[in-house]
Amino acid sequence: MHYALDLRTFIFSHYFYTGLRIATGVVGLTMLVLQFSDLPTAMTVCIGALSTSLMDLPSSLRHKFNEMLSSVLLCTVVTLIISLCAPFHWLLSFMLVVVTFLASMMVVYGKKAMPLQFAALFVMTLSMENAMNVEQAFFHTGLFLAGGLSYLAYSMVVSWFLRSRIKQQVLAEALFELARYINIKADFYDMHVDLNSQFNLLVRQQIVLAEKQQASRDLILRDPRNQEDAILVQVHFGMFDLYEHILSTHTDYAILRQHLADAEVLTYLRDLVDKAAKDIETIAYAVTRKRASFASISYKAERRSIESELQQLQQDSLAGKVSEDALDILRTTYGKICDAIDMIGQLHHATQSVQGPLPVLLGKDMTPFLTQQKYQLGVLVANLRWHSPTFRFAVRAALAISCGLLAADALPYAGHGYWIVLTIAIILKPSFSQTKQRRSDRLIGTLIGCVATALILRFVHEPIALLGFLFMATVAAPAFIYVKYRYTAIAASMQILLQINLVIPSSGHVIGERLIDTLIGAAIATAFSFVLPSWEYRTLPQLIRNVLKSNQRFLDASNQLMQGKARDDFIYRICRKRFLDSMSELVSTLVRMLDEPVSKHRAVENLNQFIVQNYLVMAHVAALRMLLRRNAEGMPHEAVNLELDAATARVGKTLGLAELVLNPNAPLPPSDGVPIASQEIDAGAQAESWPSWHPLLQRVELLCQDSEKIAVNSAAIGRILAA
Repeated sequence: MHYALDLRTFIFSHYFYTGLRIATGVVGLTMLVLQFSDLPTAMTVCIGALSTSLMDLPSSLRHKFNEMLSSVLLCTVVTLIISLCAPFHWLLSFMLVVVTFLASMMVVYGKKAMPLQFAALFVMTLSMENAMNVEQAFFHTGLFLAGGLSYLAYSMVVSWFLRSRIKQQVLAEALFELARYINIKADFYDMHVDLNSQFNLLVRQQIVLAEKQQASRDLILRDPRNQEDAILVQVHFGMFDLYEHILSTHTDYAILRQHLADAEVLTYLRDLVDKAAKDIETIAYAVTRKRASFASISYKAERRSIESELQQLQQDSLAGKVSEDALDILRTTYGKICDAIDMIGQLHHATQSVQGPLPVLLGKDMTPFLTQQKYQLGVLVANLRWHSPTFRFAVRAALAISCGLLAADALPYAGHGYWIVLTIAIILKPSFSQTKQRRSDRLIGTLIGCVATALILRFVHEPIALLGFLFMATVAAPAFIYVKYRYTAIAASMQILLQINLVIPSSGHVIGERLIDTLIGAAIATAFSFVLPSWEYRTLPQLIRNVLKSNQRFLDASNQLMQGKARDDFIYRICRKRFLDSMSELVSTLVRMLDEPVSKHRAVENLNQFIVQNYLVMAHVAALRMLLRRNAEGMPHEAVNLELDAATARVGKTLGLAELVLNPNAPLPPSDGVPIASQEIDAGAQAESWPSWHPLLQRVELLCQDSEKIAVNSAAIGRILAA
């Protein structure tokens, strides 16, 4: 379950704070205007504030101001254009289609532009009923602009006072997701869990974690100013160090299960890792409450049990009852888990006070780690072509809106076709998967919201009480939009219907009409999701190439760092981030593809294996770094460096071949376990003091083997996509 769906953590999350801030600003501003003006004026100001609030997202103050100001200006222009065209039905219909197309083209700028695109469509639909003359249209737009600017000023003031609080909340969310990641790792020691399914679950959680960690970077690494910020930076870096250490705990779970299936030690390991996850949750919870965290979880019982089991297994190994290899793996894994527990203890200390100098406070440029959003006109113009997925989506949305307008004109009851148009704008998204999910959530949420509102209006008649319900709905609508959209759909339906009832008390019939409008809009959006579709499998070749290239850069940076040729781990961290970003895009595409019709699925099993093998490459590198640190004394550095160079060259050549074999005409690489590139590359000189069974050598060989599996899966994917 998402941490924000637990009441204990929800009320401290940035989701709740955002909802509360938006509701207070929008409702408060409306009530303030109502004291000095009439209801239509107050509602126009309210719509201006509400549209601006759609861009009120967790962000640095400078970025937040730019994003919200862009929303105010864009939505004001849309309001003016639609209001001027409203008296002329044919002109209005034409402009609605044009605005829909242009707004939909904005999704080319990525996730950050999605709320802005919806804000433009939201304002467009609410303005299409405004039949007024030119003077009234300008006055109406002026009120809208005043509402947007007022909310912008309010939000910036509140965000300035709570700037440290939002950093804490975003960091805490990343910690909660790290705890969830470790929970999944714990289940690898459960004999009843399928390993392949668990690996896929782990990789998907890693992508979620990477997204939350990036949000943490974007806020915490931008201009830390005081002691409180320094503590957050310290916890942030500690979280990443712990995450990399957790990566290094990857081991051969199949061997452990094969040789230790009847031993209790795996159960104890699972319980130990579960406790580590709970320990991180306590840190996250303390951070959300703006408090220092102190260790409260004891690992003594599990550690005593594991050490006792290790002693017994050692005796069994001497008697030949247990594999020595399995016992070595068990000891190494247990040691890494204990080190991770020690690092969690250090993370507790990091929340209490500044422990030492931090890179971000010493003048290091953190820009490569931060999200860089550029709104260049050339990017949009370059996508004005038939094969662009964004262009096809914009055409699809414009056609759907046109159909919605025709359907609204044909309705027998009083026209409020904007609800159909708004439903289409909410449901129809760039990908089939997103449209499918939004349709389900919108239909179920609207139905529940209509029933709940009908019950409230049936038993509650006091305006003050209805305002209370309206305020709660206004809080919930933005609070759950990125957590569980179905709850947002429920709250939004209640919000609109309660507003209508407060303005027009005898409008009970509107509930049924809204439900019908939603069904019509959902049907149109669903039908047009099949028009000019951009199926996800078409983007797979480029995404796979991006993963392979970023993997190669990551391995090169890792090699430089492990050999001591790099001054610090700065470049390594950048390459690791980019590797994760490319993996995230591929996993997201795969998940969306699985929501598409079965006939549009391609190479699902091979893609899963490809993603898992790339994840394992990262895990092997983390384990190698750990081994090198542990064996720094007495290690034959020259021999080790030769081996690392040879392995990097071998893996690099294999990944290069993997990129080539995406071409379906290329020969399929051998899948019998024979190394693809090793025939031409010496495995590296080994000193006599460095025996062949050394764990570092074994880990290097695993790294090479998994890279060769990547090439095999790339070839299979290429052939399937070409079939």
